[in-house]
Formats: sequence, structure tokens, C-alpha cells
Amino acid sequence: MATVYRILSIHLGTPPEQFAWQWRDTRGGFHRTDSLTPQEFAAQFVALPLDDYVCLVHDPRPHNAFGRTYTVEYLGNVVGGERVIYLNIEMPLMKRIAQRTLEAGEPVWFGCDVGKQMRRDMGLMDRDLYDLAPLYDTSFELDKAARLEYGETRMTHAMLFTGVDVVDGAARRWRVENSWGADAGQKGFFFDEYTFEIAARREYLAEDLQAALALEPVVLPPWDPMGALAR
Repeated sequence: MATVYRILSIHLGTPPEQFAWQWRDTRGGFHRTDSLTPQEFAAQFVALPLDDYVCLVHDPRPHNAFGRTYTVEYLGNVVGGERVIYLNIEMPLMKRIAQRTLEAGEPVWFGCDVGKQMRRDMGLMDRDLYDLAPLYDTSFELDKAARLEYGETRMTHAMLFTGVDVVDGAARRWRVENSWGADAGQKGFFFDEYTFEIAARREYLAEDLQAALALEPVVLPPWDPMGALAR
């Protein structure tokens, strides 16, 4: 790693210890700070109680139990940093927590597979967007667990849920904010099948699941699809 660091530093320079930051406020006023360390930036601009949030995943593979914590071997990019730990929960609970978070006025960070059943130009994602079975005269019978086992799906992108359409108390459609620019979608649902992870407040979990967060996580191998996004 020391050799890799040296080679990268020759071409890219050494990582800065301080940086400038500039922004416009809600009235259009321009502001700039000429010198901030990462810790100073966090103290001044990050208001979220980050320690209150946990990573929740839906991994339905039979050998990965719900209500257990997991991590991926060698995952993480900070020497001496905290481990990336996931709590595996069932999909209906994940959807309820995401809906509750949005109704409380907070967006929901989530990880999903954007390579399936998506029209980027229209900004649509739906499990049944493309009816492929009659086109190819074959059936596509793998469920979510099997697709994970065979490497047919994995987390490939992270976005934000910023709204939810609720009918009779249940979520029907989700509004997503992405980072691909204004040309994709509407200037700027396949939740069950291709969504794998959300970040949510610990307090939204039942007591038994909060207690499960303290368990020593099961270590998955480095190539496991649950580590795809964090790499």
C-alpha cells in the first residue's frame, strides 16, 4: 500500500490537509472559506447526528439471516476507521422505515441496482418496465436471492428518496433524486427487487433489532455483492 500511495502521489499529488469551500445561500449570496481541515468542515457544516444512523440491507439469501449484522472482509477505505456494518432486515420493514423517514421530512439515502428495468431518459424505474419474456420466448425465474447468488444483480449506485406517494397508508411510488445532471429524467418502482440498502435512524428500529446492532457481525467474503457499492 505504501508503494501504491507513492505512485498515486507522483501523478495526483499528496492528499490536501486543508481546502477552500465556497457556496451560495438561499438568497443567492456568495460565501467562501479559504482554509478548512476536514474536521473543521464537519464541525461547521455537517448538522446531521451521523452516529444516530445505521445501514439497513435486504439480503434474502437463505444463508444470511434477518436480524443479524454483517460486514464484508477488507471493506472500508479509512485506515483505523470504523467497520462498515449492515443489519439485515425484511423488505416490508425497510419500506416502512423509508416511508416513515420521508414523512418526518428527511430524504433517504439508498443503494440499488440501476442496470435493470430502468429508462434513464424518462427517469423511470419499475420492475415491469420491460416485458422481456414474450420478446425472447423464455421465462426469467430467478428471484432476488438467486440473482444475488449468481452475480446477476448487486448494488451499483446510490441515490436519494425524496418523496413517497402513499395510498391508504401504503407506499405506491417513490420520488428519486439522482446525480446524473438535468438531462436525465425529470430535470435531474422497483423497490422490492432491486433496492438493497438504506440509511436510517436507529430509533426507527424495534428494540430487538437495535440490540442486534451490537452483535459481532458475520464476515462475508471480499467478493460478496453486499460490498459492491461501498467499494
